[in-house]
Amino acid sequence: MKIEIWSDVACPWCYIGKRRFESALNEFAHKDAVEVAWKSFQLDPSIPEHFHGSEVEYLAERKGMDPAQVRSMMGHVADAAAGEGLDYKFDDLVVANSFNAHQLLHLAKAHGKGDAVKEALLSGHFEQGENIGSRDYLVRTGVSAGLDATEINAALDTDKYADDVRADFAEGQSLGVSGVPFFVIDRKYGISGAQPAELFSQALNEAWAEANPLTLMGAGDGSNGGESCGPDGCAL
Repeated sequence: MKIEIWSDVACPWCYIGKRRFESALNEFAHKDAVEVAWKSFQLDPSIPEHFHGSEVEYLAERKGMDPAQVRSMMGHVADAAAGEGLDYKFDDLVVANSFNAHQLLHLAKAHGKGDAVKEALLSGHFEQGENIGSRDYLVRTGVSAGLDATEINAALDTDKYADDVRADFAEGQSLGVSGVPFFVIDRKYGISGAQPAELFSQALNEAWAEANPLTLMGAGDGSNGGESCGPDGCAL
């Protein structure tokens, strides 16, 4: 089973959704047969490499939202994050463009480190006040996950994975992804948003049953089934 997840490092619900999905996956009987692939998405590609202002100022100035409404929304999201064991610090959050972070994620994916780097970037952005647009931070994060600093710098210097990032954007758009997180299971089931873990569990089980139907042997093919008991009694 393959699960593709469109997500942005700058999306607070994406980290919450990751945790809820992981809770369901950890309880899934066939989790070892599940491949998870992270896909790139940008909520706002127009953000400069570093926005000189707070998250409240960014949403108020660039999105036209009322500052009081923004603070209320942040409180709601922080509470939801805390429910998943996450410690969001919106006052420390650095607003920055996530494109190079997505390039780093593609490099990490090529080395089998995609999930580790995704986790580190989300935690750095929302819990640790790190600047996801900073080259220094991206290199440190990649190296901590086992990537080579020289390779990271070379990939970012040449925009080696820029086309792959944009291809993710286009692919998601073709599938109707307009917001994140967005989960696609075997290209048959789509789940939008940070849904409860119970919904992810239901989707995993239904998708697995559809892809791996149970075949009954010795019944329904013209032969007699083995002796068994039912609501009306037992076979003699």
